[in-house]
Amino acid sequence: MTEFRHTVTIEDEGLQVRDIVRTYFDFSARLRNRIKREKITLKNGEKTEGWHKVTAGDVISITLPEEESHFPPENIPLDVVFEDDNIMLINKQPNLVVHPTKGHPAGTVANALTHYMETRGIKWKIRFVNRLDMDTSGLLLIAKNSYCQNNITNQMRKNQVSKKYLAIVRGVIPEEKGTVDLPIGRPDPDDVRRGVMEGGSPSVTHYRVLERLREHTLVELLLETGRTHQIRVHMSHMGHPVLGDTLYGGENEELISRQALHAASLTFTHPITGEKTEYRADLPEDMKKAIEALR
Repeated sequence: MTEFRHTVTIEDEGLQVRDIVRTYFDFSARLRNRIKREKITLKNGEKTEGWHKVTAGDVISITLPEEESHFPPENIPLDVVFEDDNIMLINKQPNLVVHPTKGHPAGTVANALTHYMETRGIKWKIRFVNRLDMDTSGLLLIAKNSYCQNNITNQMRKNQVSKKYLAIVRGVIPEEKGTVDLPIGRPDPDDVRRGVMEGGSPSVTHYRVLERLREHTLVELLLETGRTHQIRVHMSHMGHPVLGDTLYGGENEELISRQALHAASLTFTHPITGEKTEYRADLPEDMKKAIEALR
């Protein structure tokens, strides 16, 4: 469980406990209300009220309440890239849904995480910070408490999180790098497909050529926004659909059975330690084999 602590300074004297919480603990309004409702703020190890005054040397502490999710556990392998008491980062394999849905009620990352916790005798509520399509592999970030989820989500809103993908696309891209800045929307609300369209949400994708293959290109893509299917839509609009993407014109089952798209790098500031770190996930075997076959 995560604890937040602040030792009151002379400059803080005269403030109320709730002023200390607002000033020194970067909690959302929802979390502050929950803390108040559940009365979990301590002053010098004793429960305290928000209106109590503080003096220099007092220690104000809050331990976030323990929560848990209730997905049926399933023994599905997880490739853990990083884990501590606050966040977890996994390298998701392709063909795996992140969260249970009507069409995929089981066999998801959430079920795998529940089994992972159960076998280790731990529990926390599963909070996905980013999402990946079922057929997209790569880095998936999970927060273990609402504070960390809110903190990293705010980083994303402020464009302080760097998300890089690797993709094999059809055709040879002539320029070394470029940017697609075109709005994306959903032309037909009954169709899952997105497209470039007037009135769509602003969407920006930067691309850089890593290797030109005979009739394909390996590209690195940096997302400035995070729209649904953004890379797939933008690359298809350019005339370079992602290899294996049956939805946007890149199908090729002989080479790969899913879209050749991999979340390869994620850079963000750890919400507790304040350390900015880049995490990476190697290309999966199916994309490596496809590249070799296309050289």
